[in-house]
Amino acid sequence: VQLVSGEWVRASPAAYTRFQGLEFFENPPNNFGWIVDFTESSAAPSFSAATTGNSYYREDKIQVYEMVEAEGLFWYKIAPDEWVNSQKARVVILRTTPPEGITANRWIELDLFQQTIMAYEDGQLQFASLMASGLEPTYTKPGIFSIYIKKDFETMQGSFEDDRSDFFYLEDVPWTMYYDEARAIHTAYWRTYFGYPQSHGCINLSPGDAKWLYLWANEGDYVWAHDTSGKTPTDPNLYGRGAP
Repeated sequence: VQLVSGEWVRASPAAYTRFQGLEFFENPPNNFGWIVDFTESSAAPSFSAATTGNSYYREDKIQVYEMVEAEGLFWYKIAPDEWVNSQKARVVILRTTPPEGITANRWIELDLFQQTIMAYEDGQLQFASLMASGLEPTYTKPGIFSIYIKKDFETMQGSFEDDRSDFFYLEDVPWTMYYDEARAIHTAYWRTYFGYPQSHGCINLSPGDAKWLYLWANEGDYVWAHDTSGKTPTDPNLYGRGAP
């Protein structure tokens, strides 16, 4: 890892991720995603179904051919007679038509339920990956926004508790794109796992993903954040400025 001084230090595998999403040159024929926790697939969409003996590991890519809701979870068919549930996998659900309110041909989608991020242009999926959004109670605010400034590096600091016990200081966060007050899409070099809410409201990405998106996106591009589960509050009065 290169420091601001130009010097290099060895990165610990336990503290640095090489995970990167996927770039696309045509729309895939079906939904797809990643495993986020070790699992064996089931022969049917049920906890009572027999396991197939096939094991899947974190960050394994999967194809998703069918989705059903059962026993309080979503189940994803990833192969003939193989299913995994939504506790173990995150899925990119293709939405190639922009939602109402987006009038341009380029937009970034933040699926807060699936914890996936997608970039679209002219109805074509350009990029998709896992992200980490705001953890309760500092949710990522749903809505339609636009990138208002891009910064190659940004130092982020602040706190939420009155006694400042949660004070953070993050120096030179690379590839930061602000889109909703202090909420931004940016590298989270301090995280090793993505696919779960973890932030104070920002969208955290792996270094490789943040760089790809930063180079692709323009100031003024739309950002669409939504939660199909309905668990994220939609009242904008409940939200502050946000933080990393």
